[in-house]
Amino acid sequence: MIKSWKNKAVTVMGLGRFGGGVGVARWLAAAGAKLTITDLAPAEKLQRSLEQIADLGATLHLGGHDERDFRGADVIVINPAVPPSSPFLQTARAAGVEITTELNLFVERCPAPCVGVTGSVGKSTITAMIGHILTHTRPAQRTWVGGNIGRSLLDALEQMQADHLVVLELSSFQLQRTSAVRWSPHVAVLSNFTPNHLDWHGSFPAYVAAKLHIVRFQDPRRDVVVFQDTPELRKTLESVHADGRATWCYGLDGVQPMATRLTAAPPGADDSPLRWDGLTLAVPGQHNRQNAAAALTVAHALGVPKDAAVAALATFEALPHRLQRVAQRDGITYFDDSKSTTPEAALTALRAIENPLLVILGGYNKGSDLRPVAEEAARRTKFAACIGATGPSLVTAIRAAGGQADLCPDLPAALVACRQHAQSGDAVLLSPACASWDQFADYRERGDLFARLAREESGPAA
Repeated sequence: MIKSWKNKAVTVMGLGRFGGGVGVARWLAAAGAKLTITDLAPAEKLQRSLEQIADLGATLHLGGHDERDFRGADVIVINPAVPPSSPFLQTARAAGVEITTELNLFVERCPAPCVGVTGSVGKSTITAMIGHILTHTRPAQRTWVGGNIGRSLLDALEQMQADHLVVLELSSFQLQRTSAVRWSPHVAVLSNFTPNHLDWHGSFPAYVAAKLHIVRFQDPRRDVVVFQDTPELRKTLESVHADGRATWCYGLDGVQPMATRLTAAPPGADDSPLRWDGLTLAVPGQHNRQNAAAALTVAHALGVPKDAAVAALATFEALPHRLQRVAQRDGITYFDDSKSTTPEAALTALRAIENPLLVILGGYNKGSDLRPVAEEAARRTKFAACIGATGPSLVTAIRAAGGQADLCPDLPAALVACRQHAQSGDAVLLSPACASWDQFADYRERGDLFARLAREESGPAA
């Protein structure tokens, strides 16, 4: 681990349009590094991020990369989305340059125990739920939430103490590289594994292998695993850790239980399942009850009293762009689920809302199989408005399954089409099942537009 950054030549690869590289750039500059920041996007597409680093005096190479920034650096800090096959990383490796990430820099230096959350669906909500419970039940011991959700935590390192807790949402991109520092969190949460980001990882087994870094380097004498208790996931975990740790299962009103594996039972635990029946949640859907089971299981493993954890979680509200109710008028409710960038996420959303439903689907093609989404849309919805690169194939598949669907040129047109088919008591759901990159900078921009249009044309949110 690098102890001093003073006068180190550091190349930050990937500033990001929404500030993904800003936190690490500011931290490195404050530590005395000589910064070069490079991004494939031109300056005009990076203005929001550039404004946040304008005072650093960094060298900027935008609109493309220069091999000299990778051969001549002491360290390369890469954005999580940069693929391992990048020829510029190959140049750096050939030159013997150290390559790291913001997450690796953080976990190498973090003095507090970490809870890490990963999975194909639900990891953001589980992370936020855990943070919510801990913040409300341990006010004297600070909880920090970050990783793939929220801001960089590098600048908070000086404030962190050993009795604090850090909760990190961890993407497959981030976990791909944690093996370089042989790190796994004290409490690892795995919600589920379904095919995602296959265009980046190359295959589903490679995607799962990256996710499993969250448990690969745990200490079985100390650390905890919380997981969706399915035979498939148990078998996968046993291929990494066959340590015979005891298992407790935690149920929630009959939904699929979570399980923990740990060295010793948490306070108050015994060999019987601990149940969370009777919990009232403000967020809809059985999947959120599953997310709640995971968060409560983590809280229990950390010693939070059951009643306190349940009471805290009852006040949790939906995260932005995750089945968030954004508008209601004339009896029609609008839900923004723009964070739904996988078929599994869209299926979850389609099954979560009880109202008669109209849905907006489609976007960038990540190579996922969208047929299950099309079949569920045909079965579950009155109408589907399809957009983006995957729009035409979705329309064809939905109609073939007996549903009603039209191709729309963009999101505003899709919302108009849904409104034309809707009536009082219905819900309009944006849950695209696809990434947004063909028409938007990211899912947030897509969701913000949907919410704004819904509010402008349907009145203020209820």
